[in-house]
Amino acid sequence: MEKITIGIDVSKDRLDVAVRPSGENIAVPRTGAGLDDLVARLKVLKPNLIVLEATGGLETVVAAALAGAGLPVAVANPGQIRALLADLVARRRQIVEMIGAERQRENRANSRIKKSIGRLLKSLERELSSVDTDIDDAVRGSPAWREKEDLLSSVPSVGPAISRTLIAELPELGTLDRKEIAALVGLAPFARQSGQWRGKSFIGGGRTSVRKALFMGAMVAAQYNRC
Repeated sequence: MEKITIGIDVSKDRLDVAVRPSGENIAVPRTGAGLDDLVARLKVLKPNLIVLEATGGLETVVAAALAGAGLPVAVANPGQIRALLADLVARRRQIVEMIGAERQRENRANSRIKKSIGRLLKSLERELSSVDTDIDDAVRGSPAWREKEDLLSSVPSVGPAISRTLIAELPELGTLDRKEIAALVGLAPFARQSGQWRGKSFIGGGRTSVRKALFMGAMVAAQYNRC
């Protein structure tokens, strides 16, 4: 039988429930009646694991209700959940870089080596697809992340790779002003200077992976605006 995993996003007034791998989404009020309804539905599904994110105590009653009904429940630290997503995004980046490197070698290789590279590329592409599925499950399974991704993706040239990099590796987005965010990413220009001498301004430091993702998005946007 297919394993069923359920994620529950707990807020003050409601519970947003994501069922994987079916993709079903359920929303119930965070009340006694809502919990009774949710427990009844989840018992029918017979999940292997139900994960709640710790939200300052709001999850306590929900976890108690689910555990009391004999359902397998775990409360996860939000920092650990984000770290898991960041690890997946970093792994995806590594695989993409490996694919790029092998394609460069393929251009210079003889026929026998090209066969070896071809086999490796197929393996890497399968692994990339698997990691993409894991990332998709994590992001789309969280109502908060899903809402943030939909907002980011509404910007021209911002696709899943960029939006998910921002969600995983720039959690401060939306809580800091634009100057603070620019400095955090390493996009705030600063000048080399000593006494009366002042050199050219340049950018650097910050979160390199985020800056690279935004740079690629800017390149796409520049082409988009020319059309």
